[in-house]
Amino acid sequence: GGVGFIGYHVTRALLAGGAKVTVIDDFCAAPYPLEEKKRNEADLQKEFDEKLTIETASVDDRPKIAACFARAEAQGKISGVVHLAGLAGVRPSFNDPARYARVNMEGTSVMLEESRVRGVDRFLFASSSSVYGNSTPLPAHEDAPAVDPESPYAASKRGAELIALAIARRAPEMKITGMRFFTVYGPRQRPEMAISSFTRAAFAKQKITMFGDGSMSRDFTHVDDIVRGITLATEHAPKGFRIYNFGSGAPIRLDDLVRAIGIATKTTLEVEQAPVPLGDVDATFADITRAKEDLGWAPQIKLAHGLATVADWVRSRG
Repeated sequence: GGVGFIGYHVTRALLAGGAKVTVIDDFCAAPYPLEEKKRNEADLQKEFDEKLTIETASVDDRPKIAACFARAEAQGKISGVVHLAGLAGVRPSFNDPARYARVNMEGTSVMLEESRVRGVDRFLFASSSSVYGNSTPLPAHEDAPAVDPESPYAASKRGAELIALAIARRAPEMKITGMRFFTVYGPRQRPEMAISSFTRAAFAKQKITMFGDGSMSRDFTHVDDIVRGITLATEHAPKGFRIYNFGSGAPIRLDDLVRAIGIATKTTLEVEQAPVPLGDVDATFADITRAKEDLGWAPQIKLAHGLATVADWVRSRG
């Protein structure tokens, strides 16, 4: 997943820190557009070509993944795996739940088991705040029950966590770290997500569609904070299986978000309401105590500054 949205930023940070990186991505066209992945790939190669290897494979294809690992090992010992590949999106998961289960659950098991058999001791993987659903008390803590998913996507992410927990019992010496991301945004975000789509609409003077009456709230987290969290987890996460929330800890209502985007773009957005789609949760709100205590991590990017980075990115794209 190294040329997707979060993957691009993590890959770039690792390369800038001096690491050699092998990216594995299947270059599929959804939900993150293929042209965006190709652009990310080209930007990374232009800046870091000598330290970067890019492989094309799907994480649920064990023979191809094994071959990718073997080629990476030929360049030196693999110090860790950051598994960000997967199918994202609550709403599209209802259209193909079997594919979501295969890629997100089987893909995680393939990547983790290949890491285990090759002696890789650090394995980090992306989960989601979606696992909490509507039934978990907020702010959501990692030890709270996450047993009532609202979508196949949420179920597949929770299933991936449980698979990792089970494999960890066989490999207690490994550091297996799950990361529950809370509504990540920033430059290069998937174009259909609220912040990027609203920002484009603002500059184009188009109406935006807001689901519900604006009272739904989300814990928006800037991608730069996510990258720092991942970096700290590679350094400080303990042995065994451990889950961390990576969120801002400061949720905002959607109608307030619309106003904030208007300020960032210096426009007034015209809003039309639509019914809340199946699978959307009422609110997300991260308890980030564990990440602070274990990793020394806390979010630094305030929403106003984060929205400005998105506005600058969209403006630069014309």
